[in-house]
Amino acid sequence: MNEFSFSVPQNITVGKGSLAKLPEIAKKSGGSHAFLMSGPHLAKMGLVEKAANSLKSAGISVDTFTDIEGNPSVETVDKATAAFKEAGADFIVAFGGGSPMDVAKAVGVTAKYGGSITEYEGAHKVPGPIIPLIAIPTTAGTGSEVTAFSVITDHSRDYKLTVFSYEIRPAYAILDAELLTTAPASVAAACGIDAFIHAEEAYISTAASPFSDAMAGKAMSLIGKNIRRFVANRGDIEAAEAMLVGSLFAGIAFSFARLGNVHAMSHPVSAFFDVPHGVANAVLLPVIAEYNALADHGRYLTIYNDISPIPAYEEEFESMMLVDAIRELCGEIGIPANLTEAINNASKTGPVSAEEIENKIEAMAVDAMKSGNIAVNPRSSRQCDIEMLYRKAL
Repeated sequence: MNEFSFSVPQNITVGKGSLAKLPEIAKKSGGSHAFLMSGPHLAKMGLVEKAANSLKSAGISVDTFTDIEGNPSVETVDKATAAFKEAGADFIVAFGGGSPMDVAKAVGVTAKYGGSITEYEGAHKVPGPIIPLIAIPTTAGTGSEVTAFSVITDHSRDYKLTVFSYEIRPAYAILDAELLTTAPASVAAACGIDAFIHAEEAYISTAASPFSDAMAGKAMSLIGKNIRRFVANRGDIEAAEAMLVGSLFAGIAFSFARLGNVHAMSHPVSAFFDVPHGVANAVLLPVIAEYNALADHGRYLTIYNDISPIPAYEEEFESMMLVDAIRELCGEIGIPANLTEAINNASKTGPVSAEEIENKIEAMAVDAMKSGNIAVNPRSSRQCDIEMLYRKAL
């Protein structure tokens, strides 16, 4: 057993309708002026205004920032930091999916310690606690409300940089399944499979521990047994709650066990081709699961039984059964069949040729190898292996 330690200091509230507790939790944080960060979609739906009004009704001042894109950029962090300082706010509310969470964490750093978020890239470069942060996820996917990571796109390098520090974990999180019910099926599928991959990669990571295994195992069970049901009907509150709590546990798991080749390779796909993060992960997963099968020591059976409608027994199980089950699950919930399809679906300028994709593979592999997740993948990988896996995923 590896030596391990853990600390989960966040205050987490889970329950249907728990968004109503935001003013109470805001007062616990000691703040009097909120900077509410979200995306344009939730603003158009009126949910940002609803959250802001609940704070105002409790005598808390509110400024909002909703100009946050998917795969948010360094420039967005800079704009949001300037807006936070101009507002004179003293705490942040991150309201939305992974993108607002990532930007909110980054602003919590730069607003307090100055400079560009690029200066904090890497591990443990944040010098101390950030601006107090309350996280309210509206998707069951990233687990960002409890993770120690912020991922920001640096367009000057076509690179997704990662800030890793336990200092950036939100102080409070509110998990209200009612906020998930308006998500389109495609978003529910991409976010849900992303959450499952967080748990799956943490579970097979060489840095796994009994603590991360407990979190990852429960996460895989909750997500695997509810993702089809949730994608089919986002109004199914029981399934939504299971997905949301599963995502939470998966986020805790990978904060301590890291991830693997799937996430290392998906970030460059998003950086170069703007493929949504969850979709990039999902199309890479079966290829990498097949690659990692050589290193399996019994854990694939557990994963299989979490996602397959028909359980298997140890004496009959083979690793490729998991690969097939992953492909079947992804197909059932509408995930693109391969990386080529995912890239073309994401393109805003028309079809992307095979040659254009091929020309980026080496650069994507170089960036993937910079990820710390490569080091904890169960099967060791060189750049040539990563290039091979990208081509196999096409």
